[in-house]
Parts: sequence; structure tokens; C-alpha cells
Amino acid sequence: MGDTVLITGGAGFVGRHVASALLAQGHRVRALDALIEQVHPTGVRPPDLDPEVELLVGDIRDETMVRRAVAGVDKVVHLAAEVGVGQSMYAVDRYTSVNDYGTAVLFQQLIDQPVQRVVVASSMSIYGEGLYRTVDGDLMQDVVRGRRNADGSWDPMDAQSRALIPVPTPETKTPTLKSVYAINKYVQELLTLTLTAQYGMEAVALRLWNIYGPGQALSNPYTGVLAIFASRIANGHPPMVFEDGRQRRDFVHVSDVARAFLLALDTPAANGEAFNIGSGEDRSVEQVARLQAASMGRADLEPLITQQARAGDIRHNIPDLTKARTVLGYAARQDFSEGLAELAEWVARQEAEDRVVEARQELEMRGLVL
Repeated sequence: MGDTVLITGGAGFVGRHVASALLAQGHRVRALDALIEQVHPTGVRPPDLDPEVELLVGDIRDETMVRRAVAGVDKVVHLAAEVGVGQSMYAVDRYTSVNDYGTAVLFQQLIDQPVQRVVVASSMSIYGEGLYRTVDGDLMQDVVRGRRNADGSWDPMDAQSRALIPVPTPETKTPTLKSVYAINKYVQELLTLTLTAQYGMEAVALRLWNIYGPGQALSNPYTGVLAIFASRIANGHPPMVFEDGRQRRDFVHVSDVARAFLLALDTPAANGEAFNIGSGEDRSVEQVARLQAASMGRADLEPLITQQARAGDIRHNIPDLTKARTVLGYAARQDFSEGLAELAEWVARQEAEDRVVEARQELEMRGLVL
């Protein structure tokens, strides 16, 4: 018999894929999810949540519901969170309440009903800017970017006003917390690793890069960038790209992320550790916007380059996956072009409300677009 695994936030994008992967391995799955309107507009069980999943509808901050959710569970995948750097900068109380207090409530119950292992979803956002090197080859750990450079460029500069060069960021890099969301995720990670060690449980933190794939909430303007682009393109609008579009990111398919969670649940040597999870390939955001428009048959929709930045955004951050590869045996499998084609095919069957302009206006009204 397999384990009984609780997935908090289990009706969400990543949670549904993790649930299906667990079921395929013979485990039993229980999901706790509040089905909030921003992610689940209908407020009902998602049709692509496997029918074998036991769904408890409730808030991660509700101690009675959480006590019920952890009863009889062997392991926990903790995904429940408010997600989005931009929105976190003005919905401070909601993000901190759900993400950090919610995690505290979960562990308050796990103290009395301990499990074997907890795997928590952390985020690449905790690093702030990734690791850089100078043109002379010196590594720069603690890069903090100011506003746009005097020459109009966006890249961080060295003391001689030369652009720094992004290099893969290892888990040893000191966190530089530039948004409320980043603070929240780091607190979630620390609570998980600290309390499990204290109370005889095991834990793993996965620092996730930009996730994409079928099933993402297309009408949520604070979700992953590829879902936001897809919503714009599906409605005949150009994808909106901040800064100059040359900022680089790693985009990882949700199926690869789900496999990483399964590895983290079962690999003995992973206990007490944090791991970067990405694809190992980085691209500029403008390039990705063009590729996605082409995959959806709208290559005519040129990206709208805003030449503006959002508070809390970072310039470059790409993952060093050496530790995940050597300890977890993790390697991404999904080809990016095939993943985009799969996403385009799925989006064509959905209704997506484009709320990106509304979200941008919300940020501008609060002085969070520079």
C-alpha cells in the first residue's frame, strides 16, 4: 500500500498535477483547498482534479479544518499560498496571513499529529536578483538593482558602470527578499525546515522557477507569466512585457515540477535540504512572448514592451540545478516548444478573461509601476 498524502492547495494548478502523479504511483491523496475566486472563479471542484482525490474545501488558516485534513496522513505537500509578486506588494495582510499564518496553523496541528515528511513549495523569488559575475570574472552575490540606469538600460551595473552578467544561481546564494511574496515564501520555508527538525519529522523545500502548462488559471492576472500572455493572446491582445523584455527566466513545465515533488517526498538524502527546480534553459521574456504568440497562431501580435518596471521585480534569475540533479536525481524532460504547443491547444478550449490592464492599473494607482 502507498502513503496517504495531504496536498494543501491541492485543487490548484500544481496541486492537481502532483495529485495525479501520486495516484499513478499507488498513493492515496487528500486535498485541502479554499477554492478562492481569483483562482477558481466558479468556486466548485475543478473538473481536472482526479475523482479519486478526497477534497476538503476549507481555509489553511482554519485550525479545525486543518486538524481534520492532517488526520491519518503520512506525508504533506504544502502548496497553499497566495501567489504573485505584484499583488503581494499591496495585499500585504492577505498574503502574509494566508502564506505565513496559514503555514503556522498547519504546523500547530502537525505538532500533535506528526507526519513522516513535509515538502513545501518555496520560490526562486527568495533570491531576489540571481547570481552575477562582472566582465572581469568576479562573482556578485548580493546585487540589488536600483531604478533604470542613466543610459536607459535595465541591467545591474558594476562600480565602473558595466553591465553584470547573469550566471546560474545555486542554493547557497544568500536570499535577498525584494517583495512581500518573497518574504512570505522564505518564512514558509524556514518554518517548515525548523519545526520538522524539532518535532521528529522530515522536510524538503523546493524553490520553484516559472511554472507553465495546461490547467493554469488564465483569468488570474497575477498567475504565471505564460498564462498571462496566453490570456492576452487568446483575446487578440499583444502580450504585455515589462522593462525592455530582455530579462531572462527559466520556464519549467508543470509535469516536471510534479515529478520533483514526488522525488522530494521519497528521497532519503533530501531531508532538511532546499532545492532549485527549473528546466535548465533560460530565455528572454520577449523571446518567450513571441514564441507563445506564434504557437497560438498569432505571430502578428507583437509584444507590447512597456519600458516600465514593477516594484519587487528582479532582472535576471536562472537556476543552478546541480544539487537537484545529484541528490534528487531530478532532470526536466519536457521540451519547451512542445510544451508551448500543448499549452496553446489547451488554451484554445478555454474561456480566458484578459484582466492584465486592470491589474496594471491597480499597481500604477499605488505607485508600484516605475
